[in-house]
Amino acid sequence: MQSRTLILLLAVLASLAFIFLNWGAISTPGPLSLGFIVVEAPLGWVLLGILAMLSALFLGFVAHLQTTLLVETRRHTKELEAQRALANSAEASRFTELRQYLESMTQANVDRQAQQEAAVRAAIEETGNMVAAHLGELEDRLERAGLRGLPEGRPG
Repeated sequence: MQSRTLILLLAVLASLAFIFLNWGAISTPGPLSLGFIVVEAPLGWVLLGILAMLSALFLGFVAHLQTTLLVETRRHTKELEAQRALANSAEASRFTELRQYLESMTQANVDRQAQQEAAVRAAIEETGNMVAAHLGELEDRLERAGLRGLPEGRPG
């Protein structure tokens, strides 16, 4: 139990004990002045009525404050959830954009690598063709010079 609630409960119990112990004095009628007229009524009853009325007003005020606080809290919670959902969707869209960017960069790298491989293959094929052409040309020169039939490793 909270300390405020405990203190309030003790105050109410002390007040009830005081009223019970002094019931005779509370219900004894006496002259009361209302400003322009004097009436005969028990002063304790009048004071208890005023206390009850003020307590009821205080409880109404507390209930109003509590209700207002709950409504505000609920409104703030809804706004916070809306902002959280907005932030989550923005974060998800950033991740989607990042994934698309990475996929496009990966595809560009794959395409560039394929182009480079094709260029290297073409260069190798061209070099092979050039070597074959040069060998063919050398063979032709050797045949024309009549050195085609010499054993390998001996100069002519």
